[in-house]
Amino acid sequence: MAQHDQPPRRVARTSKPNTFFGGAAILAVGILVVKLIGMFYKIPLLNIIGEQGSADFNNAYNIYSVLLTISTAGLPVAVSKLVSEADALGRRNQVRRTFRLALALFLILGVLSFLVMFFGSEQLAGLMNDSMAAPGIRALAPAVICVGCLSAFRGYAQGHGNMTPTAVSQIIEALCKLTVGLGLAYWLVGHGADASHAAAGAITGVTVGTIVALAYMLMNFLITRSQEPQLADDQPDEPSTILKHLLMIAVPITISSSMVGIVTVIDTSLVQGQLQRALLENQDTWTLYQDFVDFASLKEALSAWQAALPDGSAVSMSLLDQYAAQAEALRDQQSALTDLQSASLELHAALENISRTLYGNYSGALNIYNLPTSLMAAVTAAVIPAVSGALARRDRRGAGRITGSALRISALAACPMAVGLFVLGEPIMALIFPNLNPQLAGPLLSTLGLATLFVCMMLVCNSVLQAHGFVSLPVIIMVAGGVVKIITNYNVVIQPTIGIYGAPMGNILCFALCMTLDLVVMSRVLPRRPRYIQVFAKPLAASALMGLGAWAVYGLMSKLFEATGIFMSADPVTHEVLGLSRTGNAAATLLAILVAVVIYGVLVIALRAITKDDLMLMPKGEKIARMLHL
Repeated sequence: MAQHDQPPRRVARTSKPNTFFGGAAILAVGILVVKLIGMFYKIPLLNIIGEQGSADFNNAYNIYSVLLTISTAGLPVAVSKLVSEADALGRRNQVRRTFRLALALFLILGVLSFLVMFFGSEQLAGLMNDSMAAPGIRALAPAVICVGCLSAFRGYAQGHGNMTPTAVSQIIEALCKLTVGLGLAYWLVGHGADASHAAAGAITGVTVGTIVALAYMLMNFLITRSQEPQLADDQPDEPSTILKHLLMIAVPITISSSMVGIVTVIDTSLVQGQLQRALLENQDTWTLYQDFVDFASLKEALSAWQAALPDGSAVSMSLLDQYAAQAEALRDQQSALTDLQSASLELHAALENISRTLYGNYSGALNIYNLPTSLMAAVTAAVIPAVSGALARRDRRGAGRITGSALRISALAACPMAVGLFVLGEPIMALIFPNLNPQLAGPLLSTLGLATLFVCMMLVCNSVLQAHGFVSLPVIIMVAGGVVKIITNYNVVIQPTIGIYGAPMGNILCFALCMTLDLVVMSRVLPRRPRYIQVFAKPLAASALMGLGAWAVYGLMSKLFEATGIFMSADPVTHEVLGLSRTGNAAATLLAILVAVVIYGVLVIALRAITKDDLMLMPKGEKIARMLHL
C-alpha cells in the first residue's frame, strides 16, 4: 500500500504541503470518472432489464465480486511493493522474476475461479436463491482470468511509480462495460430474451471490458519494457523466497478485503431465501405485496403442491427444497418425475419469481443508495496520503487539522444526501427508474437513505484510522457490523408485516455500529481528538431544514398540479407518485431538489458550517473563502 501513497507524498512536500485534495487529485479524479461511468451504466440498465433482471444481475455480480476479491485483492499490492523495492535497488532481474511469478500465480487463481464460476454456475445461483442468475455467472467467468492478469500488470506499473496505466485501464474497462453491456442488454430485450439472459448480456460488457483493458495493459507493458535497460547482473532470489514474500503480504489483505463481499453474498442469499420462506409458510405475507405482485401463479402452484403432499405433511420451505432437489436430480438424469416432484418445481419457480421481483426493486434502491458512497471516493482517496504525509513530517497538529476537516467536509456532503433520499425516496425512484414500482422501491430507498450518513462517515473514519497505522482495526469493526446486518435481516425479513421493507434495517444497524465504534476508537487513539459536536451539529441542523423545505416544495407542487389538472396521470394503474404523471413527478422532484440545494447552501454559509481552514485544504480554497467572506 505504500506505493499508492508515494505520489501524494511527493506532492505534499512541495510548495503546498497542506493541500488536502491536491496530493491525490489524479487518483481521486480517476476513481470519480469510473464511478460516474458506473452510474450511467446501472441506471439505464435497470430500466432495460427490469425488476427480475436486476435481481439476476446483482446476484451474479455478487458472486463474481467475492471470487474476484479472493483472486486479486492482495496480490497487486504485494507485487507493487516488491517490484518497487527491487527497482529502487537496481535489481532488474529480481523485478522480472517477481513479475513472472506473480503473473503465473494470478493465472492459476484466475483459472480456478473461472472453473468454479463456469461449471458451478447452477450451484452458485442456487446458493443465492436465484436459479436464473446462472447465465450471468457463466458470462462473468472469463472476466476473472482477465482481471487476474490485469492485476499483475497494474501492480508492475505501480511498482515503478506509474499510476497512469492503471487509471486508464480502469476507465477503458468501465467504458466497455457501459457501451457493450447496455448495447447487448437492449438488443436482447428487443429480440424477446427473458430477464435472466438480458442480465447475462449486460454483464458480458464487464467481461469484454476486462479483455480490452488487459490488451491495453499488455501493450503498455511491452512498450515500457522495451525502453528499459535489458542487461542486469543482479542475482534474483529463489522463486520460493519471492513467492513466500508475495503471499505474506497478499494473504492478510485478501482476507480482510474479502470479508465485505462474503457478508454481502450471505446477506443477499438470506434475504431472498427468507422472502420465499415467508411467502410459502405464512400467507399473511401476501397482503404486504398485494398491490405490487400478481399471486395467481403462486396460488395455483401452492394448491397443486399441497394436493400432492402426503397426508399430514406440514408446509415448510425445507420440505419444498427437499422435493425440488429430488426433482432436479431426476430431471438431470432424464428420469420421469412424480406429480409431487413436478409440483415442487413449479412452486419453487413461482416463489423465486416473486422474490426476484421484490429484490429487483430493492436492488434499484441500492443503486441510488450507493451513489453517495461513490462520490465520497475522492475524500477517502485523499485522506490516507494527506494524513500519512503529515505524520511522516512529524506534524501531528497538521494531521489532526486534516482529520478534522475531512470529517467536517464528509459530514457536510453526507448529511444532505441522507436527508434528501429519506424525504424524496419515492419521487426519486419514480424519476430515475420508471420501470420499477416506486410505491415499493421508494420506501426502501427512504430507509436506506438513513444509512447513507453512517456508511459515508464510516468510510472516512476507516481511512483516517488506516492513515494512522491502524490497518486491521477497521476491518474487524466492519466484520462485526456485517454479522449484525446478517442477523438483523434474517430475523426481520421473515416477519409477515415487514418483509422486504426490513432489508434496509440491517444496513442501518450495521453501518451505525461501525461508524460509532470508529468514532470511539478515534477519540481514544488519535493524538488530537476531533470535536464531534462541531463535526455533526451544523450539517445535521442545515440538512433537517433543507429536508423540510424539499418535502414542502414537492407537496405544494403536487397540490398545484392536482388543482390545475396538469401533469396528472390518466392511467390509474401506472406506477405514479401521488397521481402525478412522469412529467409532473419529474418537475416537482427536480424543483424540490433545486430548492433544497439553495436552502442548504445558504444555511451552510449562514451557520459557518465550513471554516476557512477547511477551504484552504481544497483546490482554490483561498479564492472560495474570499468569495464567501470567511
